[in-house]
Amino acid sequence: MAQHKWHPPQPEPLYVNTKKEATPQCLGEQGGTVVYKADQTSKEPYFKGLRTGCSKGSLCQAAVELHGDDETLLFEARFESGNLEKAVKVGPYNYELSLRPDLYTKKHTQWFYFRVKNTQAGAKYRFTITNMAKGGSLYNQGLLPLFYSEEDARQSCIGWRRLGDEVRYFRNAELDCMDRPLHSLTWTLCFPHSHDTCYFSYCYPYTYTDLQAYLSRLVSDPARSRFCRLRSLCNTLCGNSVPLLTITNPAKHGVSQEKMVIVITARVHPGETTGSWLMKGLMDFLLGDSHEACILREGFLFKLVPMLNPDGVIVGNYRCSLTGCDLNRKYCSELKDAYPGIWHTRNMIQSLCQSHGVAMYFDLHGHSRKNNVFLYGCSTGKDVGSHLKTRVFPMMLSKKLPDQFCYKSCSFKVQKSKEGTGRVVMWRMGILNSFTVETTFSGSTLGNRKGSHFSTKDLESMGFHLCDTLLDYYISDHAKMQQCLKEVSQLCAEEEQEKQNLSSTFMHSGSESSTSGSDSSESDGFPAHLQPLLSQQAKESKVLKKTTGKGSSPGSKHKDKRTSCFKSKSAEDGLHQPIHASATDAAKIQTKDFTSDFDSYFVHEM
Repeated sequence: MAQHKWHPPQPEPLYVNTKKEATPQCLGEQGGTVVYKADQTSKEPYFKGLRTGCSKGSLCQAAVELHGDDETLLFEARFESGNLEKAVKVGPYNYELSLRPDLYTKKHTQWFYFRVKNTQAGAKYRFTITNMAKGGSLYNQGLLPLFYSEEDARQSCIGWRRLGDEVRYFRNAELDCMDRPLHSLTWTLCFPHSHDTCYFSYCYPYTYTDLQAYLSRLVSDPARSRFCRLRSLCNTLCGNSVPLLTITNPAKHGVSQEKMVIVITARVHPGETTGSWLMKGLMDFLLGDSHEACILREGFLFKLVPMLNPDGVIVGNYRCSLTGCDLNRKYCSELKDAYPGIWHTRNMIQSLCQSHGVAMYFDLHGHSRKNNVFLYGCSTGKDVGSHLKTRVFPMMLSKKLPDQFCYKSCSFKVQKSKEGTGRVVMWRMGILNSFTVETTFSGSTLGNRKGSHFSTKDLESMGFHLCDTLLDYYISDHAKMQQCLKEVSQLCAEEEQEKQNLSSTFMHSGSESSTSGSDSSESDGFPAHLQPLLSQQAKESKVLKKTTGKGSSPGSKHKDKRTSCFKSKSAEDGLHQPIHASATDAAKIQTKDFTSDFDSYFVHEM
């Protein structure tokens, strides 16, 4: 879908809850008519191999056929990054919607992106998504759905905007297949035009195709291409390239200069599109012609991985890759074939730590439960010097973005459940300034921007300010850094005093996990495409026990060691041991699961 580069002339206000919003009951298929169901389509190659640019198959009808003056909406989500599983018409202008869980999982119903046709202007429509997974949501704090009208774009060049009324997020009476409570998101809306084609989305879409087009423009630009080099870090399970962009000033007179490295990654969680917009702003700044950009390129070597999880982005997942796992828990894993983007990123950083030194690591994310922008860092408190230093950069960033960045929302705890994240693994490599950058899906509660949504322009601006703060931190403003260090020291002393005055129960009630956007801190288990190997080894183990009896056999020690690598979930003892499966076996399973079964789900944007 071609999107107009449009920004609202004024910040779009958050929705103000009236306490009178309806909480519609789930009627389901028994109480209405199914008008769209993606999983009832036949097995056809809708999105061949899940790779953009591949052969496109015919689109099997998933929506109802209209006859005469039927005003039923026509739904579709089988395009790149789309997600909608089912739509049920429960009233003339009332629709219940269901989202598809992340592929190979039974959870993570959060990201939505779908199209509707056959709209009627003036009618009040109600949409209710009935299988949202998370218990809390920014939709109860003013977040509005995103809306795009092709007719508005054609007539007035208006792009994505916030639109909706009577918004409410609440727990409904339904349970998912694992008996976990489900939640509903409901809103009403009047379409601006009849017979329009419109889109709804959880956050501003940024697809793999969008990234490829952006990078193609970079390398074909004579001015900007002088400062960057684009190559493929690796290929995903479905053969999509994970791009790696290196940015720095070229060597002068053929003499190379040893530079410290700054590593920035994004979209390990495919539904957190805020990371891509921030990354875009950051790349635009670094490759610009400003004096500040030149200084940063001269002083540092930037290694950017703009999209760690292309497969997940393409299929419209919210959190996982096509292994059914959260990749931001797999930085300790040695399963190179299962998590290629993660494995190659970690090993690249390990090599850079030895050859150049890595000054900073940023992993760009989105947050679904907290407003503003904030960072997660790492500090155990054992080393007072590093305990304070790791807080200086976030403090400096809060000075740059007083209306958007909230220092009080930053956390520097290293929890056991986060041991496999990029932030913690890079910190344990020796990178003191290792951060997760969390950007809300909603907006600001601070200063002049209080009560307003963030636009793509705001998100890109945050990338600019991240670079500007790097300049102050390392190069241009020692006095400002010292002042921030003083403030941080004072805040830490106050926090320590407060902790001593509180009970231990209250002390731990505000941990990062309680407010994080994640609902997958627990292990996701073994990669979905290697589950057959796990089952096979379990069968072999049972056969071995029957043939050898209860006593130990000559091969039992090897068997136990081999099986233990499946059970390894923690990074406390170092990197996971590799699975005892050949690359040939893994490739066979990958081919079966990812280039055959998934072909039936998706088409490229029509």
